[in-house]
Amino acid sequence: MKLLAFETATEACSVALWIDGEVREEFELAPRRHAELALPWADALLAEAGVARSQLDAIAVGRGPGAFTGVRLAVAVAQGIALALDIPVVPVSTLATLAMLAPPGSQRILAAIDARMGEIYLGAFAQSADGLVTGLGEEILMPPQQSIDWQRVAQCDAGQAALQAWIGIGSGFAAGDGALMASLGDMLIRSEANALPHASDLARLAAAAYERGETLSPERVEPAYLRDKVALTLIEQRKR
Repeated sequence: MKLLAFETATEACSVALWIDGEVREEFELAPRRHAELALPWADALLAEAGVARSQLDAIAVGRGPGAFTGVRLAVAVAQGIALALDIPVVPVSTLATLAMLAPPGSQRILAAIDARMGEIYLGAFAQSADGLVTGLGEEILMPPQQSIDWQRVAQCDAGQAALQAWIGIGSGFAAGDGALMASLGDMLIRSEANALPHASDLARLAAAAYERGETLSPERVEPAYLRDKVALTLIEQRKR
């Protein structure tokens, strides 16, 4: 199977090519340069591997949540290529891709991305023996200092969540002066606030999803914003 993956939902831009279990990746911390880099990187990866676009089986895309512009860009690029080639798209959660950065053996993972405007995107994941992750509940938008709604996020109550050893991954753990990290206390045994999602991990998740038949036609792919409002009004900015 040959799959091209795009992840541009954060300040990092990343493109990966999956060929029958082998993955090649371009990754760079490149705010506001995603549109400039994504397609040239994709062409370079294909040329380096000697793979024509017509040989691709699917396009994988980080569907968000994340920066609005970055999420829209990745989805639009994936849809455009997939429509031109008449192949399916495999949408993958950016939070799940981020959770893939947890160390091997991490049974419970909280992935969090700084959503700006005093909020974070948060999701809970379980890591399986093969190193892949699956979501435990809903992905939500919340203030970092707010108590986690464990029923929504991990389908358990706060007492059950407290019995787990959680690994924290992502910029959400630095948001609000580390408010999320402080609220979790001893439940959090390790955190990596500088971690950013990689398209290589997205490709691993997408390859497994493709084998399970979890694909969409390009026109049915939708970004996961979680937030309906893009910007604060001037009055809301003054209040904050």
